[in-house]
Amino acid sequence: MYSLQQSPPLANPPMSSSAEGNGLLPTLLNPALLKSARQIYRTYYEVHPEDVQRPIGIAISTKTHRGKLIFGDRPVLLPNECFIPLNQIEPGLH
Repeated sequence: MYSLQQSPPLANPPMSSSAEGNGLLPTLLNPALLKSARQIYRTYYEVHPEDVQRPIGIAISTKTHRGKLIFGDRPVLLPNECFIPLNQIEPGLH
């Protein structure tokens, strides 16, 4: 007799392809992660107002809510990180 062992749930939210075709948009964003990402973005630009380069988004830890602005084309994420694109962060800031 064989039994089927289920794999544990993923730490990152599931990814789906977006209208922009980057494939990095999570299907559901955790509101607490989004709030943390907005705070990281806001703090960065308060400290560095002269920077003209815009990030593509933020890589943020799903456990600690610490994150980094990403300026490259394709971010490489650690297993406990998710990517929040800038277009999800900016609407709540204006």
